[in-house]
Amino acid sequence: MPVDQRRINGPEVTVPYQLYIDKSSNTAEQQLDLLNKREDGRAHDDIRKMFMKTGLISQAKGSAYIEIGTTKVVCSVFDPREIPNKMGYSVQGNLYCEFKFASFSCKKRKIHQQDSQEKEYSLIMQRALEPAVCRHEFPNFQVDIYALVLDNGGSCLAAAITAASLALANASIPMFGLVTAVSAGIYSDTVFLDTTTEEEALCSTAPTKNHKSKNHGIIMQAYLPQHDQVAELYFVGDIDISAIAPVLETLTEASKNISLIAQQRLVKSVMKTLKEREKEKEHRIKTEIN
Repeated sequence: MPVDQRRINGPEVTVPYQLYIDKSSNTAEQQLDLLNKREDGRAHDDIRKMFMKTGLISQAKGSAYIEIGTTKVVCSVFDPREIPNKMGYSVQGNLYCEFKFASFSCKKRKIHQQDSQEKEYSLIMQRALEPAVCRHEFPNFQVDIYALVLDNGGSCLAAAITAASLALANASIPMFGLVTAVSAGIYSDTVFLDTTTEEEALCSTAPTKNHKSKNHGIIMQAYLPQHDQVAELYFVGDIDISAIAPVLETLTEASKNISLIAQQRLVKSVMKTLKEREKEKEHRIKTEIN
């Protein structure tokens, strides 16, 4: 797709609000505090408070907004269109996913063009959503999915996949089920469910010599609760296989709980649409009578 090279991200004099956060304590003390107690007071196996909403973007066929703690992601889905520059016939439809950070969403300012991390996350999103979409229903067509991170408070990829699944359902795209994604961080013997940016930074570094286990990394699992299937598994770091199995069980249970919230949100949106159509029908009948 063409890129707007002249786009202005914002005033050059602006500074991120994170600069005004008090970080007088040293890194070692902060890491020790995270291992003992999380900053928001959650237990290590708890997820943050969540908010979901559908139908925000009027120009899109379907859209969804998800807020998990301080992480905010909006996703839009557009009508299927013919696959561009396609010479042969494709039996199954394609998904085009674009993951993007807003320029003000991270501590380090992001440019308008996609960087390597955003391109990688776009491919992971596509692989996570393909098993859930009935692509045989629209051969030789593709569905465009755009995810924009407004504020990165951690676990942004998992939030984007969940929001994209909601947006697909809101756009009436035929699906086998909803995809819910959850991430976890591992640092030595400690597992952080639904990681924040500070916890992700901690889990990305190797444990010190004081820790017995040297496991460290981040795992993200996209799950189809309706079919009890894993749609995508992505992890970075150095983690023993024996330590991954219990983490996957925790991620699966968390995905099932998130799926209930997503289903409830979809039911509310459908009921709202039906009520609006009934009001329009009543108004049309009254107009015809008058």
